[in-house]
Amino acid sequence: MVYKVGMVSLGCPKNQIDAEAMLKKLCDAGFEITPYEAEADVIIVNTCGFIEEAKREAIDNILDVCRYKAEGNLKAIVVTGCLAERYKQEVLDELPEVDAVVGIGKNGDIVQIINRALSGEKFCTFAEKTQLDINSPRMLSTPFYTAYLKIAEGCDNCCTYCAIPMIRGRFRSRKTGEIVKEAKQLVDLGVKEIVLVAQDTTRYGEDLYNRKMLPQLLDELCKIEGLKWIRMLYTYPDRITDELLDTMAKQQKVVNYLDIPIQHCNRNILKRMNRTGDRQGLIDLLKKIRTKLPDVTIRTTLITGFPGEDLAEFEELCEFVKEAEFDRLGCFAYSEEEGTIAAEFEPKVDKQIRFDRAETVMNDQYTIVTKKNRLKIGTSQEVLVEGYDKYIKMYFGRTKHDAPDIDGKVFFKSDCSLQTGEFAEVKITDILEYDLLGERI
Repeated sequence: MVYKVGMVSLGCPKNQIDAEAMLKKLCDAGFEITPYEAEADVIIVNTCGFIEEAKREAIDNILDVCRYKAEGNLKAIVVTGCLAERYKQEVLDELPEVDAVVGIGKNGDIVQIINRALSGEKFCTFAEKTQLDINSPRMLSTPFYTAYLKIAEGCDNCCTYCAIPMIRGRFRSRKTGEIVKEAKQLVDLGVKEIVLVAQDTTRYGEDLYNRKMLPQLLDELCKIEGLKWIRMLYTYPDRITDELLDTMAKQQKVVNYLDIPIQHCNRNILKRMNRTGDRQGLIDLLKKIRTKLPDVTIRTTLITGFPGEDLAEFEELCEFVKEAEFDRLGCFAYSEEEGTIAAEFEPKVDKQIRFDRAETVMNDQYTIVTKKNRLKIGTSQEVLVEGYDKYIKMYFGRTKHDAPDIDGKVFFKSDCSLQTGEFAEVKITDILEYDLLGERI
């Protein structure tokens, strides 16, 4: 009998890559992978456990899957990923419908784990985090033209609010040759955009080569024929070097897009976060980036309501957002995470105030984005076609200024048929909140 396996993968692209590696192992072992949960014999819920909201989403998804066990053919539920790694036996104790809880160090044993779960066994299984194979082959779950590529695992930054080092372990870079080899394989499959991910991509190479090697990695990736766009996510502000910026300016395949999680601008708050810098230093960095890369798109994330954040420090953050004029910005209310240093910090900021402050920042950012998007009206943009919306009778896609899944899209009309994965020149005619409207030239 061929068993069908479904996968629910939550959280960041790094977690998605882990899910793809597990799917590849299961497919090679003879399991059938199905996108339809209702027909699955086994469902893997690959969880995120980064912040409280992510944990709630993970638990809600597990509970949704439990329905199929009561009503359908589902024989086993396997929980993997960050929530499983972080809470171990608690998941099995509090969610009795779950059959197996798997730590990230055991992802490589997913075939044996599924077989044990199908035999009726209930268990937890964990190993050292370093046993997670960061070079494992994958079954892509992204559209054929775009793929994430993990260049490192774990994190050594140890920000006081963050549980990732506890969950994922120490920072481990992949060898450059292994990354380039996988990138070539992806391009052979039709991938045109590769998105480099790690907890801190700018730290790449420090542990293997005793120096930052991201510029050199980019140079090697740019030699791959058929690859059009290379994008980086999670670039740490302190490690954005002149060498990196000069490489981005030189290499046309590296899109001028920087995702820089800044979190705050106030010196005291950053220090309590175990991060360095201050408002002026960040402004100077942004000016340097924009000088070297005039058409750059800069994205960031911020946290409001961190313990001890007073009204003056929050107002400084708001002023900073207006001064910096980020192209893309996400703002999150601080979430206390068990086991982190910041969870013990005082004084706490009221939860409602945290959310209200985040909303204030996002309202300010909306004004900035609207102004920036209006400046694009009348310009020509190269768009990667992602599909056709039959209801509004328009194609949609992304420019090099937009990362998959997190940024806006371009909706546009075309007088001829287009294929998903091809590129089109589009004249921007209007804006729709965070998205652009246009016509194919």
